[in-house]
Amino acid sequence: MIRVVLADDEALIRAGVRTILTADPGIEVAGEARDAEELVELAGRERPDVALVDIQMPGGGGLDAVREVRRASPGTAVAMLTTFGREEYMVRALSDGANGFLLKAGDPRELIAGVKAVAAGGAFLSPEMARGLAGRLREEDGGPDPRAAAAARAEALSPREREVLALLGQGLSNAEIARRLHLVEDTVKTHVSSAFTRLGVSNRVQAAVLAYEAGLVRT
Repeated sequence: MIRVVLADDEALIRAGVRTILTADPGIEVAGEARDAEELVELAGRERPDVALVDIQMPGGGGLDAVREVRRASPGTAVAMLTTFGREEYMVRALSDGANGFLLKAGDPRELIAGVKAVAAGGAFLSPEMARGLAGRLREEDGGPDPRAAAAARAEALSPREREVLALLGQGLSNAEIARRLHLVEDTVKTHVSSAFTRLGVSNRVQAAVLAYEAGLVRT
């Protein structure tokens, strides 16, 4: 059972998300919060598997809460609820340790898939959001076309590392990648660590963005 806490200042949004999540028998909503302060207290008390957080609660509370939730409950994965056109917030949340980005107006099945992915230790973001986030990161870096640059960086990986990166980009955890490729999980961890070093990324969301841009993830 995946235990989730929700944080959004709009009761209607919380009710809708709760309805979607609890339709899956493997997900339990352990509590709801209206702001960052309530969320951090709730996360510390409930120690959920996933905190699903509105990226822009009043006062930027959703963004401010990412690190605090991590401190209150280190084992909790944080997935941000967002809308298009908020790439600057996504970049900050990413640097603070967010595990995924889910669209408020997205497919309900994507919401459930995203919660399951981050709960299993994976990263999750839709292809549309991956492209938007990659564009924003490119603007900050002042780099070239993202597809050509990502493809060039991916060429430095071994064939097995590219396979692992492609599956990571789909939101799979290390255990799921190991089953898919018929490998031992420790071997997958070694490939992931090596790929991160070669690519110059520090977390699974950054790696997933690069996998999309390099064309390793088919959409």
